[in-house]
Amino acid sequence: MTVLETRQDTPETEKQRKAISVKNVLYATDFSATSESALPYATAISRRFGSTLHIAHILSDANLLLMTGGVDYVSMGTIYEDAHTQAQEKLQQITNRLGKIPYYTYVRHGQPWKSLSRIVVENAIDLLVVGTHGRTGLGKLLLGSVAEDILRHVPCPVLTVGPKVSGHAKLQEIHAKDGELAPAELELRQILYATNFTTASVVVAPVAVALAEQFRAHLTLMHVIEQYSDLDNRPGPIEDGVQKLQALLPKDASLPYAPEIVMEFGPAAECIVNTAVEREADLIVLGARPVDGTAHLPWSTVHQVVARAACPVLTVPA
Repeated sequence: MTVLETRQDTPETEKQRKAISVKNVLYATDFSATSESALPYATAISRRFGSTLHIAHILSDANLLLMTGGVDYVSMGTIYEDAHTQAQEKLQQITNRLGKIPYYTYVRHGQPWKSLSRIVVENAIDLLVVGTHGRTGLGKLLLGSVAEDILRHVPCPVLTVGPKVSGHAKLQEIHAKDGELAPAELELRQILYATNFTTASVVVAPVAVALAEQFRAHLTLMHVIEQYSDLDNRPGPIEDGVQKLQALLPKDASLPYAPEIVMEFGPAAECIVNTAVEREADLIVLGARPVDGTAHLPWSTVHQVVARAACPVLTVPA
């Protein structure tokens, strides 16, 4: 997901406007119901931005070992061939429903995040879309060590669709009589950006702003103070937080609505999830990649937000 600068000349001045460019979308699937729930987002984004949709299934060693039950090398090879053939057939079933969306499909073997990273680099992927469970699991694209590796290492923004996504933020797949997907409209009316003010904030915040501009959405910028027992005696952190949030807004932003600044107090994940529900957010934007060895937000916080959020979560690399 690339933020492009486009110039509009006016009699008074030249203003910079930011626009989101999504030329290539990668949808990763393990063919589970959880992965299926993310497909309408991948197709809606592809239609909205005129993107090419890349669809990938990764045959992980862990998953194949579960299938083999510890059999010998020859049987393992046969099972791999069978799994590869089955995966191609299932991918074909998905592409039969895409209508006019241009697409490519991939069946790769190896660690999910490494295989997906190669596809991202080879095809200039702008956005990875993946469905996640709210628990760990072996051999699937689940929320846990596999998902953490994807969020840490895949070199593009990742849109995760968790198990609690509901309400108007949940895109439903509707089948037409011919088996194709009825076009799903991507609407972002409320966007929540949460930050803990790492240096990466200056990279991630403009993406949230650009999305709000392009979709003409309400934007909320949020910071959570988790240690707040002594704030009555030292109110400085609150004022400082508000000023930092305001400073993240580009001077040339052309937002359709005045952005809302929110300071919350308590566990970060709980506050982010609850604020998103209160504002009926369609999207939560987070920075969740390591920068100089540290993450924008603690991984435990990111995991809890993705697992519990009632809307998709976009994590953006710095």
